[in-house]
Amino acid sequence: MDMDQVRTFLEVVEAGSFIRAADALHVTQSTVSARIKELELRLGQPLFVRRKSGVTLTTAGKRFQPHAATLLHVLQQARQDIALPAEMRAVLNVGGQFSLWERILLDWVGRFRSDRPDVAVRAEVGTPESLMRHLADGLLDFAVMYAPEARPGFKIEKLMDEHLVMVATRPDHAGPGAPDYVFVDWGPDFDAWHSDHYPDYNAARFHVSLGSLGLRYILAHGGAGYFPARVIAADMKAGKLHPVANAPQFLRPAHVISPSESASETTTIALASLRAIAAVEAGNPSR
Repeated sequence: MDMDQVRTFLEVVEAGSFIRAADALHVTQSTVSARIKELELRLGQPLFVRRKSGVTLTTAGKRFQPHAATLLHVLQQARQDIALPAEMRAVLNVGGQFSLWERILLDWVGRFRSDRPDVAVRAEVGTPESLMRHLADGLLDFAVMYAPEARPGFKIEKLMDEHLVMVATRPDHAGPGAPDYVFVDWGPDFDAWHSDHYPDYNAARFHVSLGSLGLRYILAHGGAGYFPARVIAADMKAGKLHPVANAPQFLRPAHVISPSESASETTTIALASLRAIAAVEAGNPSR
């Protein structure tokens, strides 16, 4: 399949029109139209509904979109693998949600690369959906996330527990009832738990989907919110944050998911070192 056609398809999806896609790709609109037409002929399905206001995906286009992204991802990986120095004996592809890179994966990568300098590591940050898709496509050796989807051919292992605690920039904060409370979206499990513990809570005046952004906001402007205990430990020690009185903690387990079939030697060693670091983080180094 012509990768220029695939790349053009994804650009049209992102831009919402052939004209804007042509500008982004630095080609003519007729070139974009010709590439998309040829791609539709190859696939035997129309991918876009053309309108004066722009384009939208057909059902077939929506189904093709994740495959198109995977095709480009595979090409990028192939180019990177080929360009590796001769002394690199293996490549390890690891994925994780953003907050887990902050929580443990960055520390683990540093130690793993120090122990295994002959292994190249490709790190990917993504949503649970994108990470699961890349696992299924064979683009990742393993991924670390909070709520992995159980699928045939993959095994899920609990890696560690993360404690979310409510902290505030002042010690007398009233919690979710206060107008400067920041609701951090830690996923549907946290949302349900939060609703059970705070039934009178309606909606925060500031709702954020990224924990690090919410934390930076309250440190700069004041307020309260739920954050991982390890992440806010230094700010609490410095007196910048304070625990909110009588606020319950939320237990959020993190898991590692990997193919069920026998892994490579590199993947086996990498998972063992990740488990060891997670055990230390959890206060159980003998694990």
